[in-house]
Amino acid sequence: MTATAGDLLQTTIGALAPDPTANPVVPLVERGEAPIRTLARLALEQRWVIPADRRSFAHLAQRADPAAAAFFTTLATGEELAAAHLEAFARACGVTEHRSRAYVPLAGCQAYPAYVSWLALNAAPADAVLALTANFSAWGGYCARIAEGLRTHYGFTDESCAFFDFFAGPSPDLDEQATAAVQAGLDTGTLDTNSAHTYGTLLQKYESMFWAALS
Repeated sequence: MTATAGDLLQTTIGALAPDPTANPVVPLVERGEAPIRTLARLALEQRWVIPADRRSFAHLAQRADPAAAAFFTTLATGEELAAAHLEAFARACGVTEHRSRAYVPLAGCQAYPAYVSWLALNAAPADAVLALTANFSAWGGYCARIAEGLRTHYGFTDESCAFFDFFAGPSPDLDEQATAAVQAGLDTGTLDTNSAHTYGTLLQKYESMFWAALS
């Protein structure tokens, strides 16, 4: 039973994998060529993204069946932890509270959390689980590469890299919850793979917009 959901997750992740050359920022960080102002902008944009996604995931948890609710609750809790780690990264980039309050976010960067909010209101929770899991796979890979670049070329500490380490690290509990939620959707007929693929495609496009705008 689990293998059916697991195979679907892996197939979707593979189908929605982004072009490895499409991200203009991560390779610069890996080589130590991204200016600090770009890193600071990344921190400032994430200060808007993280709380928005947390609320979206909490809303999805309220709408979902028990299996999907567990997945979204874990995501919402994770965003709270990530927010704490983000502050150390922001400080390392020279972001002050005054600068943060004065910062006007970029529309291209905030299109992603806006769409996650749309999913929270409109998507079937099982479809959102499948779409988001595919997107998180790409995001986690980006975070791993950024963390390595920050340590190697910018001298950032473990504390300053913890935000990216958090998302880059394995999460077996979340993987199990995603598999259970997808399986529940398959068993009850509430999972529409075509819709999930469409949502995942759009998430990846908004993810690309984030990095393009950041650059």
